[in-house]
Amino acid sequence: MAQPDNQSKRFFESLSGAGKSIAVLTSGGDAQGMNAAVRAVVRMGIYVGAKVYFIREGYQGMVDGGEENIKEASWESVSSMLQMGGTVIGSARCKEFRSHEGRLKAAHNLVQRGITNLCVIGGDGSLTGANLFREEWSGLLEELVQQGGEWGWFYAVQKYSALHIVGMVGSIDNDFCGTDMTIGTDSALHRIIEVVDAIMTTAQSHQRTFVLEVMGRHCGYLALVSALACGADWVLIPEMPPEDGWEEKMCQKLSATRSRGSRLNIIIVAEGAIDRHGKAITGSVVKDLVVRCLGFDTRVTILGHVQRGGTPSAFDRILASRMGVEAVIALLETTANTPACVVSLCGNQAVRLPLMECVQMTQEVQKAMDEKKFEEAVKLRGRSFENNLKTYKLLAHRKLESELPHVTNIVLSFNFNIAVLNVGAPAAGMNAAVRSAVRVGISEGHKMFAVNDGFEGFYKGQIKEIKWADVGGWTGQGGSLLGTKRTLPAKHVEKIAEQMRAHNINALLVIGGFEAYLGLMELLEARGKYDEFCVPMVMVPATVSNNVPGSDLSIGADTALNAITDTCDRIKQSASGTKRRVFIIETMGGYCGYLASVGGLAAGADAAYIYEEPFDIRDLQSNVEHLTEKMKGAIQRGLVLRNENSNENYTTDFIYQLYSEEGRGVFDCRKNVLGHMQQGGAPSPFDRNFGTKISAKAMLWLTKKMNETFRQGRVFANTEDTCCLLGMRRRALVFQPVVQLKDETDFVHRIPKEQWWLKLRPLMKILAKYKTSYDVSDSGQLEHVVRNIQPKESDPSGAM
Repeated sequence: MAQPDNQSKRFFESLSGAGKSIAVLTSGGDAQGMNAAVRAVVRMGIYVGAKVYFIREGYQGMVDGGEENIKEASWESVSSMLQMGGTVIGSARCKEFRSHEGRLKAAHNLVQRGITNLCVIGGDGSLTGANLFREEWSGLLEELVQQGGEWGWFYAVQKYSALHIVGMVGSIDNDFCGTDMTIGTDSALHRIIEVVDAIMTTAQSHQRTFVLEVMGRHCGYLALVSALACGADWVLIPEMPPEDGWEEKMCQKLSATRSRGSRLNIIIVAEGAIDRHGKAITGSVVKDLVVRCLGFDTRVTILGHVQRGGTPSAFDRILASRMGVEAVIALLETTANTPACVVSLCGNQAVRLPLMECVQMTQEVQKAMDEKKFEEAVKLRGRSFENNLKTYKLLAHRKLESELPHVTNIVLSFNFNIAVLNVGAPAAGMNAAVRSAVRVGISEGHKMFAVNDGFEGFYKGQIKEIKWADVGGWTGQGGSLLGTKRTLPAKHVEKIAEQMRAHNINALLVIGGFEAYLGLMELLEARGKYDEFCVPMVMVPATVSNNVPGSDLSIGADTALNAITDTCDRIKQSASGTKRRVFIIETMGGYCGYLASVGGLAAGADAAYIYEEPFDIRDLQSNVEHLTEKMKGAIQRGLVLRNENSNENYTTDFIYQLYSEEGRGVFDCRKNVLGHMQQGGAPSPFDRNFGTKISAKAMLWLTKKMNETFRQGRVFANTEDTCCLLGMRRRALVFQPVVQLKDETDFVHRIPKEQWWLKLRPLMKILAKYKTSYDVSDSGQLEHVVRNIQPKESDPSGAM
């Protein structure tokens, strides 16, 4: 998509909320991140000059009215909401709002306060109710005039003639069509994976089988993605009822896994799982089956409301903050003829979709499932859900030799040898990517080779075949089990070529960061001298710094963001008993300010210093003055993040000393360098899933390229499009020749020349009450729900 020029750009400063009143409510089941969304709506609304109201207890509070239920919000009233789970303003089921009389009361209560802009955070039922309320609005006001008969009410009807609705989907089930992720889903996955990781250790100790029942009465997203993220042996979801005879197949799979040396089995069951005849499949049913048929020691764990609890993940905080700001902008831009919209996520883009189109498709999914049209239901769920399901099927079941694909009558795919290696610094999720590559490669009929210690291990001959069972349990492991080094291949191409020849390597998969990108370019240049490098090569970005050109996201960055967010939460908590304290936190990232900027948004920072946005002593002084002013109010703590290479002279120590001196008598300072803890720990569900899916896609591409370039008994690939980087670009996963990425790269500072997340920086400043400019050129257009019918080469991967 072409970027708008300066003349056609739109900035939110042109939008004014003066004279407008906005109300925000949460309805239906609670979800982590709802509070972050409420905070964003309140602060953005106040920022543009509107009055903002909380509606407590959802629609019940709207119907009941009164000062306690519909209360004006202040900037400070949402200060501690960002890291809180659940919904602080409450949520309740409200039968009364479903009646005409109830909605009439609600209209009366809103008009009394001049509220004609409503931001609803909830599921499809809550949003459908909001749209009905909007459609009835003018009729409800006329009824109020007839009942009241006062001139004031007649005037109110004229002034408040239209109700504007914008929805945000808060649901841990991710069961709403039109968005890749709903607020709360990622946090729920964190709770599930925390439990699974804990259970796996005890299961291995006792050689047990564990059956986990997770939420998802009508949607199997949580079960499916958690199965992908932990490498579960079997998953049962409503959208994919198992074929008749599944009991025997499952037991065979569990038995085969044990016979290959595994000491545990994990089975994940969605609470709404059914068989082909509509009969419920519960955790206890699966347990009884395993005990009866295999005699395995089996336990059932029902996670229940644990999945709704706890603090929101970094992803949910960022998603909710982005959606909340976008919702306010949508309300300011709406007209009487604008249909109610829902703010959604597509890839990494915030989009607006007609609310009722999304609701209708969500209802179509349920209808298709009721009619046992399960393939149709999966497609209606969206490409993200379908890709997750395809990837799980690809990885879960090892194919027999008789099932392996035949490329031609002469050549079998399993004659190909593929090497996989990690390059650069370790990043959480690398092991999930390697596991996915190995198992997809074997499923495609290839022989897989693991290279230890990156290109250094390659030229030293540290290469060995890696089998299906060798990568069991790798998804939850942090770091790099293959070993990884920053060594580049240019000085060792001759020896690497010898190893390629000795092992007859027909394709390369490189998983890593900026060094992997540079290394792939060096191997491409070596093609002219060594035919061994004339094979398909693809890189999958994996680095906490998220600084690889050609990809908006890298494996490992989400885990690092969660480490930063968790640490900032604890630091802020430590200041709760000590007033007037400012913390200076240094993050990793090299010259890339992704972690500092997006981590700052997730943690509610007051400022974030990065290389991409130059700053000087006047900016530092301005920030000190801002914090000094802040300390006069109710929020008497501050948080400042600094990217490690943001400025050569304004070091973390310098900024700490400056703040300490300039804030003397007003606030005191503490500093913290987070260091390598950002690279460590178990990978987040996002990184496990992203690594698994992107690596599987890369392997299928390699298979295709090897088959296309097989000539006269060997693979020979020497065109630019056979040496690619696979990255997320806006809404799609795309393969890009590395040669074409040169112009997009700042090689001196090891960052892309343009970075999408810089557009998020103003959000952090707005939510911290700084005056700033915010480009809203990409938003504003109401799109339509895309039906997932025909497959495309570049499938949108979704956020998860």
